[in-house]
Amino acid sequence: MDIYLSIEAFVRAAEAGNFSNAAKHIGVARSVITTRVQQLEEHLGVSLFHRSSKAVKLSEAGHSYYSECHDLIEHMQSLALRSRGTCAAVTGTLRVAALNGFALKHMPDIIDEFRKRYPKVDFDIFSNDQVVDPVQEGYDIVLQIFPPASDALIERRLFLMRGVFVATPDYLSSREPIQVPEDLCLHDFACYRHYPWRNRWSLSDGKSPHEINLVPALRSNSVQLIQEFARRGMGIAYLPTMVACDDLLEGRLVHVLSDYETQTPCFSAVYPTSHRTTAKVKLFLELLSSMFTMEPEWDQRLGLAKKPAE
Repeated sequence: MDIYLSIEAFVRAAEAGNFSNAAKHIGVARSVITTRVQQLEEHLGVSLFHRSSKAVKLSEAGHSYYSECHDLIEHMQSLALRSRGTCAAVTGTLRVAALNGFALKHMPDIIDEFRKRYPKVDFDIFSNDQVVDPVQEGYDIVLQIFPPASDALIERRLFLMRGVFVATPDYLSSREPIQVPEDLCLHDFACYRHYPWRNRWSLSDGKSPHEINLVPALRSNSVQLIQEFARRGMGIAYLPTMVACDDLLEGRLVHVLSDYETQTPCFSAVYPTSHRTTAKVKLFLELLSSMFTMEPEWDQRLGLAKKPAE
């Protein structure tokens, strides 16, 4: 067993959420990823994943091991690229499509850091809250919250995109308390238009699931508009924690039904299979992976992040 290759297979499978996309990213057959992960599990004497027919999910041991292995793989790949003189050779334009909320809050720091390392790379950023196919639209990378639309694309998961129900303190003080999910149905409601569950919302407090039908007074592809709906006291809004964090910490908005969790998609970098060996794409993905963890810093600040197993 090559321990480095096995660790690389484990890290990419954890990021992709399945063995098939991990295989595409590395450029090997799916069976190779399966074998390497199994060998690593046998070597460690633990199960790193919970497996299903379509996806894999990190076990408690896998969560703990991943945080250490991720840094190791990114560091080793960075050293390999630098040793080949990649920094001086990387040129051209990197075309990236990103959700508005992420682009406004995080892309300036990402671009600044990337250009410090690779100053000959220019950026063409398309910022819009819509689903984009990088192959059809000609983008190198798309930063989105839903899985890739075809087998021609590879997904690298970056962090969990949690959402929360929020409202202003004044709005909540003027209404009956919201104690269970069904109480949301009595309020005007706003949410992002592209959630695949549409009006059927699943919430759980860890004991019993609740399935409710919420028909929005406002559905939009702009999270900033939904945020403003909440800030103006127009009703209850469902916002990504990435967007709502500062409002919650500074008291402009209040977390409603904080004991309940909703479905949590991943925020991912999606890119064409043909781009997996392109230096500027590999380096950009490496930077993203170094800047974000699966439990993002804003969820840690809000106390929502789950701690890895000891």
